[in-house]
Amino acid sequence: MTDTAPIRLLVVDDERSLREPLAEYLAREGFEVREAESAAAARTVLVGFAPDLVLLDIMMPGEDGLSLCRHLVETRDVPVILVTAKGESTDRIIGLEIGADDYVTKPFEPRELVARIRSVLRRAARTALPVETDIVYHFEGWHLDLLKRKLVDPEGASVSISTAEFRLLRAFLDHPRQVLDRDRLLDMVQGREAQLFDRAVDNQVSRLRRKIEADSRDPQLIQTVRGGGYRFAADVQRKAAG
Repeated sequence: MTDTAPIRLLVVDDERSLREPLAEYLAREGFEVREAESAAAARTVLVGFAPDLVLLDIMMPGEDGLSLCRHLVETRDVPVILVTAKGESTDRIIGLEIGADDYVTKPFEPRELVARIRSVLRRAARTALPVETDIVYHFEGWHLDLLKRKLVDPEGASVSISTAEFRLLRAFLDHPRQVLDRDRLLDMVQGREAQLFDRAVDNQVSRLRRKIEADSRDPQLIQTVRGGGYRFAADVQRKAAG
């Protein structure tokens, strides 16, 4: 995204009567908008279109919005705003916990939605982790390659890691042996107001522990600090790749 290029949005909603007028309104506001009536259609659009933000309805026939949100969080570094009905508080919570950046509840005021879109994009830009293409982190036999976003265990095997897990691990590796409270972690990893969901950090930490701890029930690397947050309890070395 540049200063002159329009912000690219993907609107995913099975309700044509809502999706099309919304897309038209957003286009009038200066956005480049693509539409998808289902998660399957969205996946097809994403093959040739790289949105700066996705507006995603939760309740859709077939694959639901939560499943697509999880896919986006794990495979693309793109902000997601969930669109929910009033009675979908549980799904909304789950969406935030798996990495969505914000939500709006139907019916919503289009001007408020535009304000939320711009706010999420500002936070994402402000909290984006810089890419140092020639740096590899080393800790306890593990390696994290920033350019390749590749995590390798002490036996030399690659370990799959989602975008959210990558960002969280890098936050810890950038601040070894420091206590990081949930507010700070949420700002660094997801770039949205911390009061939305502290549980989102706890769930991401749990998933990361399952990847890098010998026993996630007795974590030695990512330690919980009572009343304080978390601490990465290992020495970390940063070296040039190659």
